[in-house]
Amino acid sequence: MNREPRLSHRGIGMTSQRTRERLIQRLYEEGLSDPRVLEVIRRTPRHLFVDEALAHRAYEDTALPIGHNQTISQPYIVGRMTELLLAAGPLDKVLEIGTGSGYQTAVLAQLVERVFSVERIQALQDRAKDRLQELELRNVVFRWGDGWEGWYALAPYNGILVTAAASQVPQALLDQLAPGGRLVIPVGGNGHDQQLLLITREEQGFVRQVLDPVRFVPLLSGPLA
Repeated sequence: MNREPRLSHRGIGMTSQRTRERLIQRLYEEGLSDPRVLEVIRRTPRHLFVDEALAHRAYEDTALPIGHNQTISQPYIVGRMTELLLAAGPLDKVLEIGTGSGYQTAVLAQLVERVFSVERIQALQDRAKDRLQELELRNVVFRWGDGWEGWYALAPYNGILVTAAASQVPQALLDQLAPGGRLVIPVGGNGHDQQLLLITREEQGFVRQVLDPVRFVPLLSGPLA
């Protein structure tokens, strides 16, 4: 994949390339190893995906609030989930549940052929659309709706990535996963008992791997204007 965002957003200070390089070095030391993923995180202007008042913290490896009781995930988690999704090879059709700020969407859009992103909070998704248009990333299709339901009309998907913690794995998402496809999803309550799962659809059924302890906002049902 050779899709890159428009990079007229390189700046000085908080947006400088040196600041981004420090983040990439930290992510590498924390265990991210896919050079494609690290390069995409390096060149994606995360400061565009947070409020201006928080832009000075955009290249810290931390989650930040984006309004509506939602957060932009820390870069390590974005990279980790993306690596897991891509580990079995190139993907041409990925479903993202939870557009949020659009940052994870932008990372995926540079690494897979097509991204279909569902978000229940319309105001967040509208802002995310504007950001991706500004970056000239045009291989993303958005839907305002319930993430628990996925996007049946365009299924199946080679990969599904969920950016909020479900109380259990939604059956709809399992049904929409193509044979050989991979689902990366945090599962658990709203405290410290969440786990990142990798679910692969194989001939004999679904194979589940429990990976890292994580902390996400909950995956809620029902669209919200």
